[in-house]
Amino acid sequence: MSSPAITVTLEDAAKYALDLMKEKDVNGTPVVDSNGKLEGMVVKADIYRFLIEPGHIGDCPIDWVMSNDVVSIAPDETVYSANRKLRDKKVTSVPVVEDGVVVGVVSFEDLLDYYLDREC
Repeated sequence: MSSPAITVTLEDAAKYALDLMKEKDVNGTPVVDSNGKLEGMVVKADIYRFLIEPGHIGDCPIDWVMSNDVVSIAPDETVYSANRKLRDKKVTSVPVVEDGVVVGVVSFEDLLDYYLDREC
């Protein structure tokens, strides 16, 4: 798990989220409210698809491009469970949520590193 999670808020613009993801070298980020509660998830591909449409601009609100139906995991879930959720939902990262608050993110890269470190 990567912690603390790199997050954006509903007040942030899509271009800001994209710039942040590029700067932090991540493909997606949870969207949270002012208390850190999960509101959605946004990934680079969603923003790129949105911005290539004529008339769409980077300063649009993040909720125009985020997914509301977000799969998440709890901090005590197993690596297998995280793998299964990524694979079943065909996503590249999942927020780790404890008591409704995002405490981290597990990405495909995190899981790959886990297995590479163990030489499985």
